[in-house]
Amino acid sequence: MEKLSRKEMVDDVFLLKLIRENDRQAFKYLFDGFFIPLCRFADTFVNDRSVAEDIVMDVFTAVWEKRNGLEIDVSWKAYLFQSVRNRALNHIRDNGRFVSTSDWSFYDKAETDDSFELNELERLIREAVCSLPDHCGEIFRKSRFEHHTNREIATELNISVKYVEAQITKALKFIRKYLGDSYTYLW
Repeated sequence: MEKLSRKEMVDDVFLLKLIRENDRQAFKYLFDGFFIPLCRFADTFVNDRSVAEDIVMDVFTAVWEKRNGLEIDVSWKAYLFQSVRNRALNHIRDNGRFVSTSDWSFYDKAETDDSFELNELERLIREAVCSLPDHCGEIFRKSRFEHHTNREIATELNISVKYVEAQITKALKFIRKYLGDSYTYLW
């Protein structure tokens, strides 16, 4: 399970308290901080940006409507990503879109694995990658998930190889920071 710093726990509890008190600024802060990463995350399931945005909007609407009885056990980040994931999978189920297991992301495959640590790590990495800035995330995904070389990425995106390398380094630093001290043995 993701280890949260004391400050993050206090911030999440305080934010929940403000939202329960109908504080629209607190809700806007939550929305602004998570909307884009959640849309990217939803899009990895549904492969349709418009549907992904609708799913995320539905999650935020539900949060606002249920704010008085809402319980956040871990963190806002974990709660929101899990909610989006569940709604995306419901959308796939309800719209008759079936995918073979070979088409599923490594995140979904990890759920069948017996190792909780592996499941958690892959979930955190997926969240971190979804939180990267657009261009940086695109370059990182092409490098690590699609197994393109730096030169291939540079040619395809009409950028320099050095820029590709810099963006991958930036992505790795971000992911390392995102994972925190729990997974330092990986680096």
